[in-house]
This record gives sequence, structure tokens and C-alpha cells, in this order.
Amino acid sequence: VCRPTVINMYSEDLSNLDTWFDKWITFMFEDSVRIPISETEFEETVPYKMLQPISKAKYPDITEDEAARSLPIQTLCGAIFDAILVHMMNTIVEPPVWQGLKKKMVENLNKQKVPHTVEILKRSYSGSDIIALQEVSSSFVITAQHEFADHYHVVPPSEIDASRDQNSILLLSKARFPNGATSEITDLVHKSFPEGVKVPVATGDILAVTAMDASGNDYVIASFHGDTNGLATIPVVDAILQTMASNELLANHKLIFGMDANTYEHGEAGKKQDVLEFASHFVSKGLSSCWGDTPNPENYTTFNARTYLQTQLNKACKSSEKREKGDVNPKDFILFANEQFEVVHTLKDNTGDKKYIEDMAFPTLNFPSDHGILSTVLKERE
Repeated sequence: VCRPTVINMYSEDLSNLDTWFDKWITFMFEDSVRIPISETEFEETVPYKMLQPISKAKYPDITEDEAARSLPIQTLCGAIFDAILVHMMNTIVEPPVWQGLKKKMVENLNKQKVPHTVEILKRSYSGSDIIALQEVSSSFVITAQHEFADHYHVVPPSEIDASRDQNSILLLSKARFPNGATSEITDLVHKSFPEGVKVPVATGDILAVTAMDASGNDYVIASFHGDTNGLATIPVVDAILQTMASNELLANHKLIFGMDANTYEHGEAGKKQDVLEFASHFVSKGLSSCWGDTPNPENYTTFNARTYLQTQLNKACKSSEKREKGDVNPKDFILFANEQFEVVHTLKDNTGDKKYIEDMAFPTLNFPSDHGILSTVLKERE
């Protein structure tokens, strides 16, 4: 079920504003949708009821009156935005042309995103002991539990993010980890944040579990999705280490931590997490990474840019500017204790075939993610 707009998976006719408006009103105020609230439970609601008030505490530039009226203002602004896009597209190109192109993109990048992801993991990474995924939808979790049932324990967080539908999950090899996750310690990680410090993490961003491998070795294994500016990454790393250090049952566990750290080649103090600053911090905590102790800031794992067909127009750019203004950064890491493991080799992949094509924007019609895949082979230190 999709809102009638240019910029999502909506597939019905949007060739004129009158048709669009009738469908938009029906969707927003009359149609009911089923929202997953857990792995097995759903609730029905009407889309306008899913809007959240805008808090003046979070956005201090708005007035008290705007905060009080934020729900109807959001609804009106959403309608205006969608109407502008429908009018713009139908003005600059014939409806069958742009709608046909949209349907092709929706089919490959959206409707087939889960099947494409599953196919890539099966084809190229089926031998992995641990697969850490971020920003995973509840539909992917359900599909993965079926598709990987023979070889992997699929481990979602106990508290699923139903509104954003973006969750960090783990796939644990049944050969390497016969019993799967033995416990979830995500809540302990949250409780290890410094008191009074607001860390920008949302429900589903962190998943941390314990597991025992077939040889009887104990692990803490984590998957994490950082906030856009990467400001939560260092606090989350610290919280996991604090959780392990403060709990005698975890003190001897080995840590494997896969993350979208959202670090940047060129950071800004207090605004964007610099990748070398992040590396210096994790090294000071006794950790190393799949990229070593000093990662190359130009070893990018993202290359994407925004067109003007999205809500954050300040981040939009022309096609000729996508390298200059796009998100081209070294964002992804696998961390571990330096005294426990050493890297045999690491590869990155933006094709699904264990190859990375530099200076190629992605996702593509064949590769559904806006982050490259990292694959690392670790060897235990003697």
C-alpha cells in the first residue's frame, strides 16, 4: 500500500491532478493499512493517524503554535509537495514516458529488492559464518527466515521498528553456531549509554546478541546502523564494550561487530563523524577493523546522490554534480578485538559478484543497496 505520489512504489495512474487528488484523499483518510508491530502481530490504522507531532524541543526553530498544529500542517505540506511533483512530471514529459520509467525502477529497486538481496547473499556469500545487515524491513526478515532456514539462524531484534521499518539483523551460520543466538543483550547496550547524554539511536538500529560456536567459543555479535551524521557510532561502540566489561558473564566473549558507521572522509566536529577520528577512537579501545587500524579515507563504500524527486531538496544535485555533491564516503566497518583476531583479507562489493566498481553510483538495477557489501575473513590470533 503506497501513498499516491511520484516518489514511491505507487503504480496506478497519475496522469492528471484531479485523478491524483481523489486517490490521495482516499488513501490518507479512508483506506486502512496493516502495520507490523512484531514478528507475528499486526495492527490496522488509517495513514493520517501514523503522522507524529513535531516537537519544539527537537526543532527549536518552530513556534509553539506550529508545534501544536504540526499534524494538520504536515498533512497539508505533504499534499502540496505531492501535487507539485505530479504537476511537474506531467508538464515536462508525457505521462506514459515518465510513468513507464518509474515502473521499471520500482520493479527493480523496490519490488524486487528483497528477492535481489536474497539472491546475492545466496550466490556470493552463502559460505559466511556471520552476516550483519542494517536497515532491514520486516518483510525481508520473514522472507529470510524461509529462504535461509536450512543454513542460517535469522536473528531480528526483539523490538521491531514498525514505523520506519528499518532494523539491524544477523544471520548466523547453523554450522558455525548450531544453537544460534543464546541471548539478546541489546537492552543492556542501551542502558550503558552515559546518563543524561542523548545518543541518536532509534528502535531497531542496534542488535547485540551472544552466541557459542561449534567449538565452544563464546561471542558477542552485533549489527548497527548509525545515524545520518555518524554521531551515535562512537557512543554505541563504547556502550557495547562497557556492557561486556561490566558483566562478568560477557567479559571473556569475543566481539564481532558489523556496522554502517556513517563516517565521512571529511568530518565536522560535533556535526559529522570523521572516519579517522572514529578509527583513532576504536584503536584506543583495543579494537581493530576490516580496514586495519588506520583506514584509507578514500576507500569509499557509498556512492549515491539525490535527484530533485525527493523531500530534502537541499541535498539534491544535477547528474553532472553527483560525484561532487553526492554521498561518497567510507562508511562501513567490521570491528573486532585486536588481540583476538587478525584480518586475512577483506573485499568490498557494489555489484553482487564480489567486485567493486569505483566511481559508479549505486544502487543500480542489479545491486539494490546504497552501501557496498563488506566481506572479511578473520583468523584467530594464537
